[in-house]
Amino acid sequence: MSFVVGLTGGIGSGKSAVGNLFAERGIAVIDTDALAHQLTAPGGAAMPAIRAAFGDAVATADAGLDRAAMRTIVFADPSARKRLEAILHPMIREESERRLAGADSPYAILMVPLLVESGDYRKRVDRVAVVDCREATQIDRVMQRNGLARPEVERILAAQATRTERLAAADDVIDNDGALAELAPRIEQLHRSYLASAARFG
Repeated sequence: MSFVVGLTGGIGSGKSAVGNLFAERGIAVIDTDALAHQLTAPGGAAMPAIRAAFGDAVATADAGLDRAAMRTIVFADPSARKRLEAILHPMIREESERRLAGADSPYAILMVPLLVESGDYRKRVDRVAVVDCREATQIDRVMQRNGLARPEVERILAAQATRTERLAAADDVIDNDGALAELAPRIEQLHRSYLASAARFG
């Protein structure tokens, strides 16, 4: 795949909705969050190493990752996050590269929630598109979607890049503070722009 757009945004910003709109236009969307879920599902390739590093307490009865238990450990001990990332990130990178190589659309979307935080990803994409909304909107969405309490959502936000940092890294900003229906024309406009860029690029 010669032209790759990195899609990112904070938790609750609406990355999945944006990714779905690109997919509806026939564009390959590689979601690194979905890859992480596959790797940590029951029987997932990452689970043996995670259990070896953190013990059986982070595994569910069916041998998948207990996300609540892992989240508690990671927020209490910053070094635990690094140990988890050291297991997952190389696996995610390898699988995402494989899927990008096999993509047959004019361009591809590489969806990386922590793209800004991990500077290495910036080298792998030709443009960065940031899904943006107010922090209050993020908090409301995540509380409704995940059933988390406000302090827990605020802790997650505090561990991510700030809105200012993400916007500073953006080539394209996708405003998603309003209704879902407002997104489609914005994505259509970007889609046409990316098609033109991919044609020049390739």
